[in-house]
Amino acid sequence: MELKRVVVTGLGALTPIGNTKDEYWDALISGKSGAAPVTHFDAEKFKTQFACEVKNFEVTDFIDRKLARKMDKFSQYAMVASDEAIADSKLDLDSLNKYRVGVIWGAGIGGLKTFQDEVLNFAAGDGSPRFNPFFIPKMIADIAPGNISIKYGFMGPNYTTVSACASSANSMIDALNTIRLGHCDVVITGGSEAAVTIAGMGGFNAMHAMSTRNDNPETASRPFDANRDGFVLGEGAGSIILEEYEHAMARGAKIYAEVVGGGLSSDAYHMTAPHPDGIGVVAVMKNCLENAGLNPEDVDHINTHGTSTPLGDVAELKAISEVFGNHAKNININSTKSMTGHLLGAAGAIEAIASILALENGIIPPTINHETVDENIDPELNLTLNKAQKRDIKVAMSNTFGFGGHNACVLFKKLD
Repeated sequence: MELKRVVVTGLGALTPIGNTKDEYWDALISGKSGAAPVTHFDAEKFKTQFACEVKNFEVTDFIDRKLARKMDKFSQYAMVASDEAIADSKLDLDSLNKYRVGVIWGAGIGGLKTFQDEVLNFAAGDGSPRFNPFFIPKMIADIAPGNISIKYGFMGPNYTTVSACASSANSMIDALNTIRLGHCDVVITGGSEAAVTIAGMGGFNAMHAMSTRNDNPETASRPFDANRDGFVLGEGAGSIILEEYEHAMARGAKIYAEVVGGGLSSDAYHMTAPHPDGIGVVAVMKNCLENAGLNPEDVDHINTHGTSTPLGDVAELKAISEVFGNHAKNININSTKSMTGHLLGAAGAIEAIASILALENGIIPPTINHETVDENIDPELNLTLNKAQKRDIKVAMSNTFGFGGHNACVLFKKLD
């Protein structure tokens, strides 16, 4: 069976550094940090008192107030980003065969704020089970693609992938394969997360996973820097329209890039820590290259998982050196988490968008906040430190990894 070709025809972003794809891209190439003191709740007693929140966002500017009240923030973010991506794609919704349009979404946690609030309200009461009737529908992780399909009438495959921080990368790979196999013409994919909450911040603090650089939050996310001390929690959504190539060409669609491969692997090592030698990461990148039919020498740019954790950054760069050999020093490597923080289940989506726009515009966004060289990192690697770099990019790779050892890798190629 000959696999269909798959292309990107629409993008939408709602991030800590920009509320549209264009705002997001402008902030990326200018090296803007999205980290600031938490405003969603009083974090005075928390070890970490800052995060990368979505800013200047009023949901009723986009969604009817009554409908918005039935959605957790992670669903609201998903709707807004997907509305932008669908508009950007210029799909003719009236002529589409909606049975062949799917929504495959990623969320690592889902409606955490809804769950938190309902449990706290119950605990503060007299024991009577008084719960909001929308408690469960607002909370469940699969409701985001459900809401998107309900709004637009898309009746193809509809579900959420959950693999912690690899969730939206998994969703993109599922979407890629769904179109490749001829099951859909179009899939709305991506991911959303809204875990800047009491439970989210408290839980990650308890794991000692997050930076505690409260005196200077905008510099706290510092991938590859010797003084990195953990990730910065972020929130938001990224939405990507994947479309079968001939379907896109027939309607004269703008094509951002071709999606040429997806790889998956497991560390099979530890609940939260990466394998120190990055063997699962080696496997996922090799799987992705093989799936795409590309050689290591074909890759020009890698947007790393790069969370700014002491162990994870080193393990990933070791894996890159092993997979790409001498060519590794010719690759522009970066971590856009230095600006956006870590969006958990939405990370893969917004970083894929960064990779696609880097490919389209010939500019690699920087890894900001780098001050001190880490002697455990190969100094010959080009980590695109502190300033964007211009480059003609033919192939871009995006890596995303999750607690539990879940690894996902996606390859984008400039359309021939």
